[in-house]
Amino acid sequence: MMQSTGHEHEDSFDYLFKIILVGDSDVGKTCVVQSFKTGIFAENQQNTIGVDFTVRTLDIDGKKIKMQVWDTAGQERFRTITQSYYRSAHGAMVAYDITRRPTFESVPHWIHEIRHYGAASVVLILIGNKSDLHNERQVLFEDACTLAEDKGVLAALETSAKEAQNVDAAFILMARELLARNGMPITDEIHRETPQFMLGRNSSHPIDGDESLQKKCGC
Repeated sequence: MMQSTGHEHEDSFDYLFKIILVGDSDVGKTCVVQSFKTGIFAENQQNTIGVDFTVRTLDIDGKKIKMQVWDTAGQERFRTITQSYYRSAHGAMVAYDITRRPTFESVPHWIHEIRHYGAASVVLILIGNKSDLHNERQVLFEDACTLAEDKGVLAALETSAKEAQNVDAAFILMARELLARNGMPITDEIHRETPQFMLGRNSSHPIDGDESLQKKCGC
C-alpha cells in the first residue's frame, strides 16, 4: 500500500492497491476488468498477451483509493511472466468460468501459485464469471463457497461481466478489506442482499447481520 504525498491534483489518491487477476484462459478476466474500468462489455475479446494493466479510482468513506489492476494471461507459455507480478500484489482475484468445470478445478493451482510467489499478506477473492449463462452452468455456487472456506479465501462471488453483476462489488470488497488491514476504520457495511456472495470468516471489516456462511452461499 502507498499513500499520496504530493499536492492535490486530478490523479491524487489516498491509497494505492495493486490487484492481480489470475485463472485459466477464456474465463473472462479481461471482460471483468473492462467492466470494472468502463462498464462496457466486448463480446469478442482477444486473449491477453502476458499482462495488461488498467487503473480506476474508487471513493470509499471519503478516501480516494487507486486500484491498479493487472490482467494476466492464462496460457502456460506466459506463466513465468505473470509470476513476476505476484510479489507486488496486495490482492488477487482467482477467476473461473461457471460453465466450464475444468476452469474451477484449476482454482487450487492458481491459489497455490499466488501463495508461493506472492506476499504472505495477499488478499484472495474467488470469482465465478459468466453467471448470466444459467443454462450452461457446470459449477454450483455452493462448491465455490466450500472451496473458498477450505482455502481460507476472503470471499466467493459469482460475476457477470456481460451484465455487470458483482463486478464492482468484488473490487470494492477487495479495497475495503485492504483498507481495514491497513488500519482504516470502515463505516459502511456489506449488505446481505448482494446475490451469489459469500464473505469468509477471515474478513477484517464488519458484515451486516450474523447469518451463517451456508445461508450466504445459498442466496
